[in-house]
Formats: sequence, C-alpha cells, structure tokens
Amino acid sequence: MNNGERLSVSSFAKERAEEIKNLVHIDRRMYEKYEVRRGLRNPDGTGVVAGVTYLGNVSGYYLQDGERIPSEGRLTYRGIDIRDLCDGFLSEGRSGYEETSYLLMFGRLPNEKELAEFKAILAEYRELPDNFAEDMILKAPSPSLMNKLARSVLALYAYDDAPETFGGPLENEIEKSLYLTARAPVIVAHSFAAKQHYYNGANLHIRRSLPELDSAENLLALIYGKDKYTPEEATLLDLCMVVSAEHGGGNNSTFACRVLSSSGTDIYSAVSGAIGSLKGPRHGGANERVVEMLSYIENEVSDWTDDDEVRNYLVKILNREAGARDGIIYGIGHAVYTLSDPRAIILREKARDLAQAKGFEKNLDLIERVVRLAPEVLTANGKLNRPYCANFDMYSGFVYRILGLPSDIYTPIFAASRVPGWCAHRIEELWGSGKIMRPAYRAISSKVPYTPLDKR
Repeated sequence: MNNGERLSVSSFAKERAEEIKNLVHIDRRMYEKYEVRRGLRNPDGTGVVAGVTYLGNVSGYYLQDGERIPSEGRLTYRGIDIRDLCDGFLSEGRSGYEETSYLLMFGRLPNEKELAEFKAILAEYRELPDNFAEDMILKAPSPSLMNKLARSVLALYAYDDAPETFGGPLENEIEKSLYLTARAPVIVAHSFAAKQHYYNGANLHIRRSLPELDSAENLLALIYGKDKYTPEEATLLDLCMVVSAEHGGGNNSTFACRVLSSSGTDIYSAVSGAIGSLKGPRHGGANERVVEMLSYIENEVSDWTDDDEVRNYLVKILNREAGARDGIIYGIGHAVYTLSDPRAIILREKARDLAQAKGFEKNLDLIERVVRLAPEVLTANGKLNRPYCANFDMYSGFVYRILGLPSDIYTPIFAASRVPGWCAHRIEELWGSGKIMRPAYRAISSKVPYTPLDKR
C-alpha cells in the first residue's frame, strides 16, 4: 500500500468515526428505563451478583437498611484473612507465594511435605518448551510486555499434546494450571529481556531458571542475575505476588477468565483473555499510571512537604492542567474498598524499611501526602460521594520502583502473580457451575427497512 492509499484509509476511518460516535451514544435514561445495571453495578454502587465462589472474598462495606455503610477493607483467600496469611509465613521467615498458590488451587494450606513437593513441581515446570523462547519471544519482540505475555500463553497451546480439557478429567486441567503458574513469570522475564535488547539497545541476557529458588527469587534472578538482589528485595516481591494472586470473582480479569471458561474453551485462551483485561489502565495497568503521576508531581512540585503545593497540583490534575491531563488521580478509590485496601496497607508497612535503605523515604512520604490530600481535593471538586482510600496500585507500583524495575514490567508481574487465582476460578467455573454465561442486552434500535443500493 502506497502513501496515498494509507492517507485514503486514514481519511475513511476518520469520517466513519464521526458517524459511529453518534451511533454508539446511548441516552443514560435508557439504562434507567430498562433497569440495566451499567457496568454490572447496582444504583448504590454495589456489584451485581453474577456467581458464587469459595475462592476470594473482597469486602469494604456492609448494607444496613438498604444503605451502604463503609468499613475497613478485608480480603480473604479460601476464608483465610490476607493479613493472617502474610503474617504467618513472614513470622517463620519463609516466602509465601507457593503456599498461597497451593491454597488457591487446592482449597487448603499445604503441610511441610506437600509444600516442598509443590515447590519442586513448580521449579521443574518453569522450563519452557524447546525453542519456545527463540521462536515465540525473541523472533517477535513486542513493545508491550502484556501483549507478549498474552500471545505467549496462547502459543503454549501449540506445544501441548492435549490442550483441550473440556469434558476430560480434572487432573489434566490441574497439570496445565501448574504449568502456567510456573511459566508465566519466566515468560515475563524473557519478554522483558527481549524488549530491553531490541527496543532499548541493552545487551541480551536470557537466563535459565534456578530450581533451588522460590518464585520471587527466580524472577529477580532471571531479570538481574543470581545474587544481584538482596533477601529483603526478594521478600518484598514475594509479598507483592501474594497479595496480587487473587481478588474475588468479580474483578474484570477474573470475570473475563470465568466467562471464557464457561464456554468450554481451553485454558490458554481463557488465561490469555484475562491478561488482556488486566492490561487495561482501568484495571491492572493503573499501577503504571500511578508511578507516572507521581513522577509528574516529583518533577513539577518544588516542595514535596508543602500540603498547599501538593494539593494545588492535584487540583490541576483533576482539571486536566497537569500530569497526563486525563483528569484522573490514580491510586485513589476502589469499586469495593472504602475506608482501606488491605493489600495497600500490607505493602505500605513492609515497604518502608526497604525504602529507607534505598533512599526512597521521601518518595514514600510524598505518596502518604497524596493519599491524605487526594480525598479532600476530590470532595471539593464534587468527585466523591463516599469514602475513598488509597488502593493497591498506589503502593504496588512504588514497590516495583524501589526494586529497581522499570514501569513497563509492573503489570506483567501482576499478571504472572494472578495466574494461580485465574486457574482456580476457571476450575471452579468449569467443574462447579457448568453453565455458559449468557447475559442479555436490550436492543433499543428502531425497525429500519432495507434500502436497495441504487436508492441509498
């Protein structure tokens, strides 16, 4: 296609875009008329109940006499409070991601022997198929690590002798779930190395996984090299992976995984779809936006300790006069949590020591100031009608930053961490519900007669 043709196509698309803008506009009153829950949200902001699950429970309010009452946030994995889970393995000086994955997949915490066996299986399964890194990652590097992760997960279908599990024994699905849990972090690390080389001019380092390392340690070793990270850094990344592993069935990516799985499609398609969902800036991609927003504040606010200066800059962000100019203060507010996000609290507490050691204490103090001032700014601008707290994204991006990781790998690590949660939900959907999801949409277009071509 020559340049003239490209311009013609561009002009065509621009003209059609103007037509479609009018076509897709739906009067909000239509949603009220037909009692449609836009975004699957009830009028009071609560989510429409679309299923039941034994896996994760997310709570940030309770209903009293039909009124939504804010409360401290709680997150449980298979009934175990996330705080108790993290305090448990941290108090024993252990990593927690493997036992968390076991808990999500099999419904209970493993004993010492089972945990050792599970870790050994994951270590063995990290090995990618022969020539996979060369053919699927190095030969087609991508500027988007999330797209590369989704494509690579989908490509694993071709390396599986029996990729379809619908109607088959559950053990086949479990084995594939273990493979994906083990391999997703490896794919992220290799994809990152390829991007650094082909797009940023860095030397190419494709390292082998080390079976003696836990998941978080192995991921850091793949990125930086063995012994190029501290135990404190590995502990913090492991903690970040634990609190990322599951967040109930209603979040967008998990729901996407369950919707796809309900059709009976293969695990690679379902997990790839979930990755595509998590990429979005309204979902997992928000952690990158938080770090970007904070960098604007750090560079453009002269005194980070001055409440008035920071407050005024947040007002400019809301007014699209500063930052990314999209009018959003990232890292504040959540669909469920109101007074607090337990994941944010855990990361904030555990990150401070490492932040001090690595010279990021002032940056963390700035985050705390933004967290304190943002609700005031949002309320003054009429953006709030209920309590809003700092969410997971506010602190997860900061954790990745003090670990020395660039922003384009934040969401891919989040996605790799969520794989066991997605797989557990998929299993629950296929072997528990057993019914394809098929909600209804109300058609509101008027009847239009067909017009012959010569009369249009």
